[in-house]
Amino acid sequence: MHINTKISDGTGILGSVDPVSTGPGTVTTAWVPVANFLSFMALVATGILGASATVDAKIQQAQDVGGTGAKDIPGKALTQIVKASGDGKQALIDFRVQDLDTNNGFGFVRVSLTVGVAASQVAAYLLGGSARFEPIKDATAAPAINLGAATVVQIV
Repeated sequence: MHINTKISDGTGILGSVDPVSTGPGTVTTAWVPVANFLSFMALVATGILGASATVDAKIQQAQDVGGTGAKDIPGKALTQIVKASGDGKQALIDFRVQDLDTNNGFGFVRVSLTVGVAASQVAAYLLGGSARFEPIKDATAAPAINLGAATVVQIV
């Protein structure tokens, strides 16, 4: 990496669960291909959690953008975040292409975020790093290689 390279040149936001009060249940990012990145990170953030609430997050893999054969990536799940110690926290899940079951055609990933017991303020972002093509542009600027989420409105 060159000294003048910005982090955003090689890292893209690929998917998100935007910050909102989420009721009990599971929300996910869209399925995204891993082909354009070598490493990935999920950033999970909490705001104020509801009474006795829990938050779980994990990385899942699939064979296509429709989620065919969806399954968890072993070892890529957070220890449960609980109300007693979980307000206003962040957690990271790092993984690489090598963690996927590529021998069986798994080349798409997503973040799965589950809120238990009570509505809670949560967010999750799926980041791709070590991009094969730099600089990263949002999906509307580079649809042929789709290196970023369409919800990214500016890179300054």
